[in-house]
Amino acid sequence: MSQPLLVADIGGTNARFALTDLDGVTPQLHHVQSLPAAEYASLQHAAEHYFRLVGLRPAHAAIAVACPVGTDEIRLTNRAWSFSRRELERALGLQRLLMLNDFGAVAWAVPALQAGDAVHLHGPATLPLAPPVTVIGPGTGLGVALLVGGAARGWQVVETEGGHATFAPVVEEERLIARWLDSLHGRTSNERVLCGTGLAQIDAVIRQPDRPAGVAPMLRDPADVVALALEGHDVAARRALARFCAILGGVCGDAALMHGARSVMIAGGIVPRFVPFLRSSAFRERFLAKGRFAAYLENVAIHVITHPQPGLLGAAVALRSELESSP
Repeated sequence: MSQPLLVADIGGTNARFALTDLDGVTPQLHHVQSLPAAEYASLQHAAEHYFRLVGLRPAHAAIAVACPVGTDEIRLTNRAWSFSRRELERALGLQRLLMLNDFGAVAWAVPALQAGDAVHLHGPATLPLAPPVTVIGPGTGLGVALLVGGAARGWQVVETEGGHATFAPVVEEERLIARWLDSLHGRTSNERVLCGTGLAQIDAVIRQPDRPAGVAPMLRDPADVVALALEGHDVAARRALARFCAILGGVCGDAALMHGARSVMIAGGIVPRFVPFLRSSAFRERFLAKGRFAAYLENVAIHVITHPQPGLLGAAVALRSELESSP
């Protein structure tokens, strides 16, 4: 490996780190580590721990974070970490620090995905990848980004905070979920529903629809809800996961229309766990349920990214592009 470069993907739950370099056509990831974010007081402390694990300190880094990155002050949306970009660069002894939105990083990874790094879900399955590409997915939050350009002209990423658009319930069960989340937060965004905690809330509302006013529902772990739904014996868990998939389909369809997308790539830590369930759910029906533009959406290719670390891969792609274009 030539001069090592640091890449990181910092979400609300995990802080993922790896080393990469400028060798080869496609960036390779080395010494991948996923650290529980709750065990560290700050991003700096987590990065310093990683440096000790690998026994070196790279001079250049790309760090993807689950929040906007347009200013020097960075404040994670779903983790109580905040820092100055310039101060972090100095504290870690970096010559260059590239900051990315976490789903912006996932979007950068899409053109670098290899065979087996994604599975076809619906729509045309033909390659090559057709831009514009909506990149979207639930995890600790709901990430949304837009990939434009192309292989010939060069790919470019538009980072967004589309996950915070207002949730639009369609059926009574969704209106019940929205009323409960409105009572908690004053407003229900798509992210409040399409995330791990959102799945737990959907499950709780389905299991306890008639609980007394002011009584909070009992939440189950989202991973348990998925496991129980896939086992097939827990009716409430299956209904919750089915509702989650239907809502995801509607939101993906909305995003595709707003982006003029010809492809949709679904990422995040949740969906790859139940792709067959998603394929047989109402996802497709709700994706297409856009009135006069259903026919347009039938021609949008939908894939699920199964690469284990697309955020790290995308950060490596973006950092390589940054360094190779620098004088």
